[in-house]
Amino acid sequence: MLDNIKEYKLKILVSILVVFCFGVIRAFEDQLFYDPFLVYFKENFKNLPFPEVDYFKLFFGLFFRYVLNTVLSLLLIYVLFQDIEILKFSTFMYGFFLVLLFVMFFIIIKYFPDANWLLFYVRRFIIQPIFILLFIPAFYYQQQNLKK
Repeated sequence: MLDNIKEYKLKILVSILVVFCFGVIRAFEDQLFYDPFLVYFKENFKNLPFPEVDYFKLFFGLFFRYVLNTVLSLLLIYVLFQDIEILKFSTFMYGFFLVLLFVMFFIIIKYFPDANWLLFYVRRFIIQPIFILLFIPAFYYQQQNLKK
């Protein structure tokens, strides 16, 4: 067991560093990103209208946060699996979800002012590194099945 830890110490250190960076992004989200929905969703938002937003600043704030989380996620995926094909597939998936989620987010804001919960969850997938929690087990399972 101790030999395994020594063998994988770089993977472990980089993984811990990436998780720490996710935490830093979350801890300083108020200072780093323009997002009036941070305050909105901390309140009892069920009956509140959406806050006034600067769409340009909101788009780039969310985009910057998504890109930061994506870069860290792709780094973690590469460190854990060291497979270029998995990295390419993950990059494609992150790009696909970027377009899909941003389109959904701005359509909900513009055309569905009563869809508070839907906006909450779409925004959650944009600002949090949730996909990494899905991708790592899936890729691990795939690798285990290929070995059989």
